[in-house]
Amino acid sequence: MHFIKKSSEEKRKDLNDKLKSNKILRVPGAYNPLTAKVIEEIGYEAVYVSGGVIANDLGYPDIGLTTLKDVSYRSNQIARVTNLPTIVDVDTGFKSCEETIKTFERCGVAAVHIEDQIEQKRCGHLDNKELISKEKMVDKIKKCVNARTDKNFKVIARSDAKDVEGIDKMIDRCKSYVEAGAEIIFPEALKDEKEFQIVRKSLECYLLANMTEFGKSKILNYKELENLGYNIVIYPVTTQRLAIKSVEEGLRVIFEDGHQNNIVDKMQTRKRLYDLVEYEKYNALDENIYNFSSEGHE
Repeated sequence: MHFIKKSSEEKRKDLNDKLKSNKILRVPGAYNPLTAKVIEEIGYEAVYVSGGVIANDLGYPDIGLTTLKDVSYRSNQIARVTNLPTIVDVDTGFKSCEETIKTFERCGVAAVHIEDQIEQKRCGHLDNKELISKEKMVDKIKKCVNARTDKNFKVIARSDAKDVEGIDKMIDRCKSYVEAGAEIIFPEALKDEKEFQIVRKSLECYLLANMTEFGKSKILNYKELENLGYNIVIYPVTTQRLAIKSVEEGLRVIFEDGHQNNIVDKMQTRKRLYDLVEYEKYNALDENIYNFSSEGHE
C-alpha cells in the first residue's frame, strides 16, 4: 500500500487512458473509504459510489431522499484514500446540474452519472419508473458538460427508458445524450446478452454495464461483457451486501451465545486492519514530525 500521491487531475487522466485501452474496467462499489482501499489493493481499475448504497447506509430507501451534501461528503471521503479514479452516481442531479458537477470536481472524483428519471426516482431494477422527457435530459447533460473545468472529468448518462418506453426509444434517447456531450452511456436494466449486443451495435460511445445482484439483468462474466464491447462493468451494491449479511449473522450469534468466541475466525484481524490502513507508515510519520518539532524547540 502507499500514501496517496495522485492528484484528482491525474486520477481523471488515468480513467481516460484506461478507457482508451479497449480493456473492460472492473469497478466494485465502495460503501466506505476502507472498502475502497481493499478494492485498490486487490487490483481493480476504479471505485464506484452508488447513490442507492449511500441511501441504504443512511437507513433510507433509494427513492431520491439523499442530498447533494450526503453523497458528495461520502464520495470525497472515498476518493481521497485511493489512487484509483472514483465514479459516482448522482441520481437525477440534485436540482442543479451546475452545482453538482462543480461540487464533485472539488471532491476529487473522476466521473459522475446522471439518470433520466424524475426527481422522485426509483432503483433502476424496479418497476413503475417515471422518466423526464428526452429534451429535459439533454438539457441536463449540456449543463453538466459545460459546468466541468477538467476536460477529463467524465459525464455519464444513464437511461432507465428500456422498461418504460422499450429498447428502441431508449437507444434513441442515448444517441441524443451522446450528441449533448455524454462520453459514456449507462443503459440500465438490460436483460441479457442480446439486449447488451443491440445497444452496443447502435451506439459508438463508451458503454457501462451494471452487474447488480437480484436485478433484471443476467449476471455476465466481465470477459463476456468485454467481448460484447462494453468498457466498464460496475458491481454497485456487492460489498455492502456482503458486509451487512456478515454483520447481521455475527450479531445474531453473539446475541444467542453471549460471546463472540465462535465467530472470531470470521473477523478481520487487528493485524490485517493495521496493514490496510498503513498504521506503521502513519505512526512513523507521526514520530518523525513529533521528533522534528521537539528538536526545533530545543
